[in-house]
Order: sequence, then structure tokens, then C-alpha cells
Amino acid sequence: QVQLVESGGGLVQAGDSLRLSCAGSERTFSTYAMGWFRQAPGKERDVVASISWSGDRTYYADSVNGRFTISRDNAKRTLYLQMNSLKPEDTAVYYCTADRSAFGSGRFTGDNADWGQGTQVTVSS
Repeated sequence: QVQLVESGGGLVQAGDSLRLSCAGSERTFSTYAMGWFRQAPGKERDVVASISWSGDRTYYADSVNGRFTISRDNAKRTLYLQMNSLKPEDTAVYYCTADRSAFGSGRFTGDNADWGQGTQVTVSS
């Protein structure tokens, strides 16, 4: 099981940027596809972005495509989510995942993954 710790959340204004980080505990970190999910109050948890173990494939939800960038540094066992042009509707708890599934489309469900504890992102208008 991969232990994951997110950081970088906070309160920002619309249009601002944030970078989330997710540190993994295991040497096998580099063998997992990774993802970022978010859950807003009263809404379902959804995948925001995902990246293959090598970083050569990525997936983005339509709502963030062109504004968010997922990346990873396997040597540092760290996953990133650069979030630009933030909107109030981006407000949610953001979770990183280490997924045992094949990358496929990258639209993970998170059912076959280890999860971090989450970090709150709040975007004010």
C-alpha cells in the first residue's frame, strides 16, 4: 500500500493559481498510474486528472482541461497538479491516488487505488 500525503491547498481568489503536491512513501511509486480527484460538498467524487507511471500519457476532465496540468517526478516520488485560472467551482477537497489499474483512458474511478487524506482548495469570487 502506498502512503500519500497531499499539500498545497488553500484559499485563493478567482483567477489565481495553486500547485498541489502529493508525496508517496514507497519505492514502487514509479510503477503506479496516479490521479487527482476532487469532491465538493454535496457532489460526487470525480477524477480531475491522471497520469501514467512514466508520465507519457495524461487525462483531464473537460472542466479543467487547458487550466490544470498534472505531472510527476518519480525520483522524488511526488505528484503535482498545477492549477491556473481558478474558478469558484473548483472549490473542493482534492485527493491524490495511486492506482493499480491499467491507464487505459485515464478516467479512473479510484476503486482500485490508494488514497491520500485530501487537501482543501477554496476559490473565492
